[in-house]
Amino acid sequence: MKTTEFDVVIVGGGFVGATLALALQQTSLRVALVESGALETDGQPGFDDRGIALAYGSQRILQTLQLWPDLAQHACEILNIHISDKGHFGVTRLSAAELAVPALGQVITAKAMGQVLNKHLLASTSLSLFCPNSVIALETNLRQVNITLDDQRQLSAKLVVAADGQFSHIRQLLDLGTQQTRYGQTAITGNIVCERPHNHRAFERFTDTGPIALLPMTQQRMSLVWTVKDADVDSITAMDDEQFLQSLQQRFGYRLGKFLQIGERQHYPLSLMRVDAPVQPRTVLIGNAAHSVHPVAGQGFNLGLRDVAVLAEMLAEQTGDCGDARLLHDYQQQRQPDQDKVINNTDRLVKIFSNHNPILGHGRASALSLLNMLPPLKHCLANTSMGLAGRQAKLSRGLPL
Repeated sequence: MKTTEFDVVIVGGGFVGATLALALQQTSLRVALVESGALETDGQPGFDDRGIALAYGSQRILQTLQLWPDLAQHACEILNIHISDKGHFGVTRLSAAELAVPALGQVITAKAMGQVLNKHLLASTSLSLFCPNSVIALETNLRQVNITLDDQRQLSAKLVVAADGQFSHIRQLLDLGTQQTRYGQTAITGNIVCERPHNHRAFERFTDTGPIALLPMTQQRMSLVWTVKDADVDSITAMDDEQFLQSLQQRFGYRLGKFLQIGERQHYPLSLMRVDAPVQPRTVLIGNAAHSVHPVAGQGFNLGLRDVAVLAEMLAEQTGDCGDARLLHDYQQQRQPDQDKVINNTDRLVKIFSNHNPILGHGRASALSLLNMLPPLKHCLANTSMGLAGRQAKLSRGLPL
């Protein structure tokens, strides 16, 4: 069977893989995207009504790629963030106005984002789409990676980019080791209607069982991520909507008035996962395929999008072999500090703020109060959460590849 040759084959057409493909479509590279779901539908796993938090830096990447005009109509801006600790008085507030940015971030449903990305993929005249298809085998030699799809078609690539999520099949085929930390926590998600308007405020409420995040959405809804102990999952998920909202109200309080309604609830276990060696000969893992973090700071997808911005820039500027080991080494060296910082900070937040120790509780409250009174520290926190800390890729600075 004839082998179809490409420069780059991206495996995984979720948010990260699709964005990378769309970033590379204007380059001279021959790019293919392999996705196990059909792009004509919104039925891929994860393309649901849960809210996705886009940092301001991520919005700039999407604007540079000319994707934001289609996404904006589905998004709700975050103008203020309120951070508190249940049972203590310490509070930190972040404001877009104080930081002189249009918004601290945006919230969009996974479903809407998936539909927009799929529409742009299908409209592309330069990308080769293999959907629905899966990779069943790959073999790497000095010059290329040979790929076999589930329909027995053969592809070859100078570089394979695995963007196929936390349970990456490419990672399994390569038998790559991972570092994993299980938190003993589960995230319960859903969209809530509240008595009071959200006024574009986001809330992060730390409790002794884990954080509660409420993010503003369109139609005056709030996107909920409620972290609970694994031991409590069955009893909480068994509640009817009224009982669930009452229990949540007791944990969160009444800053948004009474919780009136909740949509479909979903839940999933939380852990930290990091691949030991995300760069392999002629293969690189990005996004959740390389690192998956706790949702406490809403950084998972944003971290993956910064992977995209750096890798796309390096590939666009490469004049020789796009799978060259030096290019992949340079990519990893550039991304390592950001990845380390987000992973370590997220892990630290979970362990410090999901703790019953009363002495530690008073320390957390004091830290939140102190942070709120020190603008330089607060600005540093905000820049990190907005994805503006450290070296910025071209796409993050509004510059085309």
